[in-house]
Amino acid sequence: MSMSVKLPVAILGATGAVGQRFIQLLQDHPWFEVAEVIGSERSSGRAYADAAHWILDGGPPDAVAGLNVKPLDGDFTSPLIFSALPKEAADPHEMRLAAAGHVVATNASLNRMLDDVPLLLPEINASHLALVDVQRAARGWTTGALVANSNCTIMPVVMSLAPLLQYGVEKIQVISAQAISGAGYPGVPSLDIIDNMVPYIGGEEEKLETESLKMLGTLSGDAIQWLDAVVSASCNRAPVIDGHLVNVSVSLREKPALDEIIRAWDNFRGPDPVPSLPSAPKQPVQYLTQQDRPQPRRDRAAGKGMTTSIGRLRECPIFGYKFVALSHNTIRGAAGCSILNAELMAANGYINGFSVNGQLS
Repeated sequence: MSMSVKLPVAILGATGAVGQRFIQLLQDHPWFEVAEVIGSERSSGRAYADAAHWILDGGPPDAVAGLNVKPLDGDFTSPLIFSALPKEAADPHEMRLAAAGHVVATNASLNRMLDDVPLLLPEINASHLALVDVQRAARGWTTGALVANSNCTIMPVVMSLAPLLQYGVEKIQVISAQAISGAGYPGVPSLDIIDNMVPYIGGEEEKLETESLKMLGTLSGDAIQWLDAVVSASCNRAPVIDGHLVNVSVSLREKPALDEIIRAWDNFRGPDPVPSLPSAPKQPVQYLTQQDRPQPRRDRAAGKGMTTSIGRLRECPIFGYKFVALSHNTIRGAAGCSILNAELMAANGYINGFSVNGQLS
């Protein structure tokens, strides 16, 4: 698939940390180009390069640097809108824009758990995209849609568990060590995180214990049947810039050998057309054999930040199996997943004016 003319896209919350990651990842994207940047009242009316305190390597791309930041309550022309808004700011704008005919791919938590909103991670639940048809019928939307990606810490959990569903996942315990970039910018004060770990992140444990079951569930008719399992989560902030690491213990109905589980991870691929989408990594899950891996600094960039790295699989005397998993929280866990979700929507004809033969109408 290739685009001879790129689809214009807008970014809500473009000046923030996740908004900047969207802009970085969309630079030279084969299908999409950033045409509109939207920010707060403080930022609107200014050139993007002046309004954004750029915190990533390098600077904003030249094609975006000169764009004027538009106000959040404005009207936009881009068919596809990426939302990097915090939960509070997302209301009511995401729904307003979807109702106006835009396809909104959101990283915000506000609408994730609505019954008709797909909580999408293409490799594991691409079939959930069919909820968009239910959503449009129920809400009277013709071209608009709202699709969400999950909390960033859930990414390594569900990516590591999806290949194990064939063995019957029953109980899951997760203990996280989450990077400080997950708190946004400027994030956690230095006197709280340097030489320290913080054993509490507001709302994170509840998200892990619910969103994971929705994502790993099955679309049945016009609703998702959540995975019939129990999740217990404990979340901690760690002095790492990027990369959420989780220790996972899991109880399976069947008792596969350890090498069988490793093969399931190594052979895991998403359904067509996911592996051929521009942002999809060649290997969504990789198993590392070194006894001290994965590590955030060494492994978060695997697959350009889109691969989940797993290691230390071993028997657990309580649950049966335990292992460590790692994902880049602002790429796979945020902007990168939203972009992959949009690519899947585009490839399946959910974005008005897009077709996989490279034509825009």
